[in-house]
Amino acid sequence: MASQTQPSRSPKLETPKYGFNTFAERMNGRAAMIGLVALLAWEYWTGEGFLHWLGWL
Repeated sequence: MASQTQPSRSPKLETPKYGFNTFAERMNGRAAMIGLVALLAWEYWTGEGFLHWLGWL
């Protein structure tokens, strides 16, 4: 039985434009952090919670 040779280089694949990829996950995480900080700043400056300001509580 002959041994199989391994390829000398790996294929260059395109990054996906949609779905779970590193760019989309990084942007989503940054947007979530900005939203959280903005919400905490809103509650600090107004003295009431966001849901209370909306009239839900």
